[in-house]
Amino acid sequence: MLTFNTLFERELKKLIEGSVEDRKENLSTGLSTIDFPTYKHQVGIITGLRMALDLCDEATKICNRIERGQ
Repeated sequence: MLTFNTLFERELKKLIEGSVEDRKENLSTGLSTIDFPTYKHQVGIITGLRMALDLCDEATKICNRIERGQ
């Protein structure tokens, strides 16, 4: 059985990954007419979301080390 924190982390990562995929699809298919500043903004958001995923992984590693007493 998953703890609330583990379940929360997993669902948050799914939501972030889904948001990244949606933004990537919108940029790659050209469904919306966008100018270069808007494109850069969307790419920046994707980068930020990926950084958030990396930080989630790093926080998990830190928590695991603390639990083991290291």
